[in-house]
Amino acid sequence: MVSEGENFTQVTEFLLMGLSSDLREQQVLFLLFLSMYLVTVLGNLLIVLAIVTDARLHTPMYFFLANLAFVDICFTTTTIPKMLVNHVTGHKEILYASCLTQTFFFVWFAGIDCYLLLAMAYDRYEAICHPLHYATSVTPQLCSLLVGASWTPSFVNALTHVIFLSRLSFCTHNQVPNFFCELSTLLNLACSDTFANNMTMNTVSAFTAIFPFMGILVSYILIFVAVLRIPSRTGKQKAFSTCGSHLSVVTLFYGTIIGVYFSPMSSHTVQKDTVAALMYTVVTPMMNPFIYSLRNKDMKGALRALISRKPHFIP
Repeated sequence: MVSEGENFTQVTEFLLMGLSSDLREQQVLFLLFLSMYLVTVLGNLLIVLAIVTDARLHTPMYFFLANLAFVDICFTTTTIPKMLVNHVTGHKEILYASCLTQTFFFVWFAGIDCYLLLAMAYDRYEAICHPLHYATSVTPQLCSLLVGASWTPSFVNALTHVIFLSRLSFCTHNQVPNFFCELSTLLNLACSDTFANNMTMNTVSAFTAIFPFMGILVSYILIFVAVLRIPSRTGKQKAFSTCGSHLSVVTLFYGTIIGVYFSPMSSHTVQKDTVAALMYTVVTPMMNPFIYSLRNKDMKGALRALISRKPHFIP
């Protein structure tokens, strides 16, 4: 739908084209993504409840993990329910204001994920490189401060993008070749100059994507150097095992983001960008509970206790 202005025609809604126009494929995709969404919400919710109810997991590492699981639930809920509703109703419309709102929360929660992953990398750095001072350096107050700080720059980043986005004109091109209102996709649909938006995406986003990534990279370089100095092979394996889950999540999350936002535009196709978006909006949040629980004995024990309703508490 479009509305007439003085010199241009402004759209009042967008069409989310989704993943397929074939009816049978849509039915399969609905069942698939409904299952993935339920697994994501249930898995991350169990992680949060297990950490809250088991006193053995009241440590900085699990505090950050609980926050990451909560944000992943919010992150996935920003996009998947709308896509499922569209499959059920057969409608593809999303109001202009709703589209900008979805973009805001998507960018916000994605940024929080980046900073939480950085906080978790810092926690591992202190635990491995300064184990004797870990209890005094990574305090509950610092953990709360790091989590609180992860929300603020991400909020500013998301708000900045949406403000700049709201100033653009969208003419007759209102078909979004994706299953949600993704920022770069909307910029490609604009019929006005997007130079300021692209500059904003390349500069402001650096503080919520590149800066945390560089911090994670530096942390693990220092961790790797410290582990190499450990004389025993068992000690090295134990140190690396505490970082394996986090490294897996970082690789999965940042790998897809870099593929979408930092690869040459000439290499982009609608199919590639949609698959990459599915990876970091659906697959990564769904995989996080499995990655952090399958290789972690304490988490396995807490989950078993939670399911059996016999949580462990330290007297």
